Amino acid sequence: ARRAVQGNSLGGFFLVTVNGMVLRGVCLLTPLIPRSPQSPPREPLLFLPKSVTLFLGLCAGLYVLQNFVFTPDMNLLILLNGAFIPARYSSSMPMPGSGFSLITSPVTYSLMHGSFAHLAVNMIWLAAFGAPLAERIGTKRFVLFWAFTAISAALLHYALHASSGLPLVGASGSISGMMGAAARFGFRTEATAGARVLSGEQLSLGEAAANRTVLTFVGVWMLVNFISGIGSTGGSNNSAGIAWEAHIGGFLAGFLAVSLFDRASRT
Repeated sequence: ARRAVQGNSLGGFFLVTVNGMVLRGVCLLTPLIPRSPQSPPREPLLFLPKSVTLFLGLCAGLYVLQNFVFTPDMNLLILLNGAFIPARYSSSMPMPGSGFSLITSPVTYSLMHGSFAHLAVNMIWLAAFGAPLAERIGTKRFVLFWAFTAISAALLHYALHASSGLPLVGASGSISGMMGAAARFGFRTEATAGARVLSGEQLSLGEAAANRTVLTFVGVWMLVNFISGIGSTGGSNNSAGIAWEAHIGGFLAGFLAVSLFDRASRT
């Protein structure tokens, strides 16, 4: 089976032309360490809110179905209907897939992944940045935030590649939005009932621009995305690779609009 060029982006998007990726993975095992009755209770090593667990399950479950259950024809049908394809909106020629995908694909593409490595990296960053945000804004707002940042990422990708027929898949747009939201809080977190939650008031745009931690993170993040994106396509806009522009679209959406989803800002 053929696949698109892959890179080592932090949760990168992959533009795939045909399903059936090479599986690669690493299993991380945490040993069980006995604890004496006198030891004080410890906080859970990993606490994930229900909304984060939901998206982890959706992304992982869909990947398993596509790679171990569905037939190649079914996989192709899912790809054509679920992935975001810019030319579907700009071309006058009939495009494969149902008309319903015009409405759903700007969100459903974020649940699909091109390889095990693509899925694994995205899920690690989802757990790291999604959990503190979900603890702050709650389940319903987190689901809406996911959809909003996924759509925003797809829109910027479309603005720059409107005629492209390459499918766009991956949760990185929404996860980049979570990174943008965390930056708006200056990456401040506190422990609450065993979980980490974004804490304090949101920084104003001026305060964020003057915050050294935020500036350093954003600068390095933008540079890594640009280099990995260009490197994965060889500088060609017509080649499959990492859609770094979609990452930026998601990040900006989360950074600028997180206040719309923040429960604390409404009290």
